[in-house]
Amino acid sequence: MKVIVIGGGAAGFFTAINIAEKHPNYQVSILEKSGKILQKVKVSGGGRCNVTNERSLPSELVKFYPRGSKKLHSLFKTFSTEDMTSWLEEHGVQTKAEADKRMFPVTDNSQTIIDCFVKAAEKHKITLRLNEGVTQLEQIENQWKITTSKQEIFADKVVVATGSSPATWEVLEEAGLEMTEIVPSLFTFNIKDERIQDLQGVSFEKASVKVVGTKLAEEGPLLITHWGLSGPAILKLSAWGAYELAKKNYHFEVLVNFIVAMKPEDIRSHILSYKQSNPKRKVVNYPLFDLPKRFWERMTQYCEVSDQTPFGELSKKMINKLVEELGQGRYEVNGKSTFKEEFVTAGGVKLSEVDLNTFECRRFPNLYLAGEVLDIDALTGGFNFQACWSAGWVISESV
Repeated sequence: MKVIVIGGGAAGFFTAINIAEKHPNYQVSILEKSGKILQKVKVSGGGRCNVTNERSLPSELVKFYPRGSKKLHSLFKTFSTEDMTSWLEEHGVQTKAEADKRMFPVTDNSQTIIDCFVKAAEKHKITLRLNEGVTQLEQIENQWKITTSKQEIFADKVVVATGSSPATWEVLEEAGLEMTEIVPSLFTFNIKDERIQDLQGVSFEKASVKVVGTKLAEEGPLLITHWGLSGPAILKLSAWGAYELAKKNYHFEVLVNFIVAMKPEDIRSHILSYKQSNPKRKVVNYPLFDLPKRFWERMTQYCEVSDQTPFGELSKKMINKLVEELGQGRYEVNGKSTFKEEFVTAGGVKLSEVDLNTFECRRFPNLYLAGEVLDIDALTGGFNFQACWSAGWVISESV
């Protein structure tokens, strides 16, 4: 049996290894269009590789997939996050969970995962062909003809695991598969605004962000960067709102509450109470609500509170302005930036095209799809990788 896996990334390698382990008599090859392998694995988690998530219940996991969602329930029941950590342990990699439930190799080094996969591929004599991109897929009787940049190959089974690859989507569309619209997901917001200029690195443990004129709203940690706003709250918003924000061409306004535990009237009451009990303290020197000092200084300055103004001399106008800026600051977003190198897209091959029990194409026997080439994407936290691992496992069971 000749099996060709197209794509030398996370989904491709994991699928190929598991096919080779379960079917030692199969001839398994990986085709990779670039000269490098496992690139997303390498950069994931800031180079530490956020390999999966500690959450193991399928009902919990599916909540983190804007595209895929409940349809993936049975997949995660078949091969869970716990199954993945067990698999890694069996292959010599110990993992650890962090407070936010993200899981990493104990070495805190993505090379550990890369070395594990490469070693397993070599052990099972998987052929790796680099710099060999696929330009055409054609079904001829019971075989698949794969045209690459170098040759024509015939295979009994083909697994496509190329991630976010426009060239591959084009090849699959030409072969007859249906796609959904492809748009970016997991991006940060570009904001040029004097209120946050030069405050990169300032973070908030919990803030809320709402896109004006829509139902899109998220809460979570927020980070000011040199290009605007980032952090989990923004990334979640960009994932769930991927299509709606694309329609706006990434030009819209957001309302930010930097003190998410409080409503505007509560913020006002707290400031008035502090004004009464500490009238002589200079406002700029005493950040309220545990806000970062640099941010508090900037906000007071923006609200026309001088460096010498004590709390006792805060005017009604100043307080109103502070309440507005802290509880529902309005910021204009003009564009997006990719979140680190972990580029993720919404969209891909329609899930209706594959049998999610096997990941084989319904209309094209012996053609399997895994990972982000499908219309599956998730929030950050190891969830995108877990979709790759689970699909790869299921494919290896069903080939």
